[in-house]
Amino acid sequence: MNRIGILHHPKVADSQPLAAEIDDWLTQRQVATWQSSSYDEERLDGLVGGTDLLVVLGGDGSLLRAARYASVCDVPIFGINLGRVGFLSEAQPDDWPEKLSKVLIGDCWIENRLRLQARIQRNGRIIHTFSVLNDVVVGRGRQARVVRFQLHVDDDLITHYTADALIVATPTGSTAYSMAAGGPLLPPQLPNFVVLPVAPHLTFDRAIIFHEQAEIAITVHMDHQAYLTPDGTDGILLENEDIVLVTKAEKECQFMRVESSGYFYRRLMGRLGYSR
Repeated sequence: MNRIGILHHPKVADSQPLAAEIDDWLTQRQVATWQSSSYDEERLDGLVGGTDLLVVLGGDGSLLRAARYASVCDVPIFGINLGRVGFLSEAQPDDWPEKLSKVLIGDCWIENRLRLQARIQRNGRIIHTFSVLNDVVVGRGRQARVVRFQLHVDDDLITHYTADALIVATPTGSTAYSMAAGGPLLPPQLPNFVVLPVAPHLTFDRAIIFHEQAEIAITVHMDHQAYLTPDGTDGILLENEDIVLVTKAEKECQFMRVESSGYFYRRLMGRLGYSR
């Protein structure tokens, strides 16, 4: 490791002091470093390239934000959890030196996680494109009214939905909104993603799991507000008969791991309160 970036969370009090501590620790080990807020998008565009590792301080939201930059440049992420859940993080504030030491000597492995690309098509033209690590949610706006959806996969009509929303989630996102809506839990090694309706009304109510090469098209029908929300960020207002196209993204997201490959199940049960 020759160059490591450290991203701190500007709204978490412990984040910047911990970033400075990690910076000093790495400098003592002759590793070049840089620091930035995870919200400083303009600065990050020029910093992430050429970095060997991105150390991210915060919760899962911080890691989702960092993934946008790291994935494009094939830079692995090492998360230190300062949030509530921490499904994606590899270390805690009290054990990061031990785990980061293993990374520096190569006692680690890289976990590749599927990402999705979502595009909004309006009147035959693509007007927005997003890449996500967690999920794409297409659903109602401020009014508590259902939206009607058509789901096409590889140009074939699969089914119609009437629901509050449709979630398209990666294995990473299967432990987020999709899990809260009753969806299946997918381990990160699976090259699949899931489509799940939220509060379906007199319509198909099961999750459908698709292979990574599937091309999904969701046509929206409504006479009120609906939005596309990528990875929990600000939603994009949709119009009637807009089509949301979802496919596998070209670049995966890399996470640096030091625990064994079964960590996912242990961590999941621990976070849910079911550990022994």
